[in-house]
This record gives sequence, C-alpha cells and structure tokens, in this order.
Amino acid sequence: MRIIPTRIHGVIDYLMGVVLIAAPWVLGFAAGGAETWVPVIIGAGAIVYAMLTNFELGVVGLISMPAHLAIDAVAGVFLAVSPWLFGFAEYVWIPHVVVGLLALGAAAMTQTVPTRTPAGRGRASI
Repeated sequence: MRIIPTRIHGVIDYLMGVVLIAAPWVLGFAAGGAETWVPVIIGAGAIVYAMLTNFELGVVGLISMPAHLAIDAVAGVFLAVSPWLFGFAEYVWIPHVVVGLLALGAAAMTQTVPTRTPAGRGRASI
C-alpha cells in the first residue's frame, strides 16, 4: 500500500541525506573507513538524485518517480548489508541497518505519481 505522498518523500529524501552525511560524526563511528564513507556517499547521492527527480521537490526533473524509488530501494539494501559487505560489522552496524531498512520501506510505501510537478517540466527521461 503506497501511502506516502511524493512531496513528503521528497522532504524525507533531503533530511535523510543530511542525516546520513552527518551520522558518522554525530553518532561517533567515523573511523575513516567504509563505516564512515558508505553513509556519506549514499546521503550525498540521495540529495543529488532527489534534485534530479521529476516531483514536487525536484530541481531538474530528469529521473521519474518510479526510477527514483528503485534507486532508493537499491541504496537501502546496500546500506543495510554494507557492515558485512565491507567488514565493519564488529565495529558498527545498527545505524546502517536501521536507515537502510527505513529507506527500503519508504521506497515500497511511496506513491509513484507526483500530485504535481513544477511548471514547465516535461516527462522524466529516466
């Protein structure tokens, strides 16, 4: 059941991007390795592809909402498995798994058609 409007999803995207970028330092697990850089890169990427998405809070409108949600799902799974994939699970794993699963859930529960897109934008190309 897709209950999250795309506008709310956009707000979540930008907030989660900032949270992911700051999390290693705020939560005290910034050791300079993958445990630090995986969330930073995913957070920065989330902000960039939100800006490129054709929805209420997008800037450019190159990516369709279904493609955006697919990227969210892949990023969520990647973030959730990253502690074991990169071997830092003995050091930290809870933030990566929790945020990864939240991203996956948001992707599954967000509507695929924006209620409106900014004026002057055509269809997304991706």
